[in-house]
Amino acid sequence: MQPQEYQDFTTQLRANLSQDESVIGLVALGSMAQQDYQPDQWSDHDFFLIVTTGEQESFRSKLDWLPQPNEIAFSFRETQHGLKVVYQSGHLLEFAVFDTQELYLAKVNRYRVLLDRAEIEQQLVKIKAASTETPSAATDESSQTDRDFGQFLTNLLVGVGRYRRGEKLSGQQFVKTYAFRHLLVLLQKYLPSPQKSVLDNLDPYRRFERVYPALGEELNRLLNAEVPEAAQGLLAIAIRELKDYLLNYPQAMIVVLQKQLDLPN
Repeated sequence: MQPQEYQDFTTQLRANLSQDESVIGLVALGSMAQQDYQPDQWSDHDFFLIVTTGEQESFRSKLDWLPQPNEIAFSFRETQHGLKVVYQSGHLLEFAVFDTQELYLAKVNRYRVLLDRAEIEQQLVKIKAASTETPSAATDESSQTDRDFGQFLTNLLVGVGRYRRGEKLSGQQFVKTYAFRHLLVLLQKYLPSPQKSVLDNLDPYRRFERVYPALGEELNRLLNAEVPEAAQGLLAIAIRELKDYLLNYPQAMIVVLQKQLDLPN
């Protein structure tokens, strides 16, 4: 969907919903929010629809309120509150339908309120704060870093072991999904960049390459490598990029892992 078509779709969606008195809020998310970046030809429409209590299921089950409903090729219920819809053009919608109480089940970062009949803006301010609040004293930043780094290291250890045992699917998952995600979280937490504001605090994979292009290219190459090589490379990146930031650097564990991965220590 080209940018003008995208804008026209958003306009029509808002117009359709404005005509229904049971609709009390429409909140654009992600690219649709048009905050730090604008939608492009690959962007989907991601939004929350807030309706009066008792009307939620009607909007989840009947999609005639969407623009061009006759062009819908596929839809399914992704969660209790949310759906995915695909048009014949390939354009994707991801949305959830809430009443005002259910809205507090959500997490948000970038958003733009397009329709507000029930102080939705004020509620979103609270939800965003809850979504991005700093850890409590019992879960302070240092402790969280220790946990993330510990999970990263042990996921590498488990993943390579399973891969060598012959459980290659599980090994791939532990190294290239579980360990990889913890590493992304830590890299984004500590590495500086002038474009850091465009990162997504709810999804560490989003826009990583835009913020850290050289590192992103290096990480992508490792994802295409065999599991032992990928694990070796991810550990090398973690040591290189994070060692100076970790107050409780687990040197003994690093040595153990390097030995298990057949790396010099």
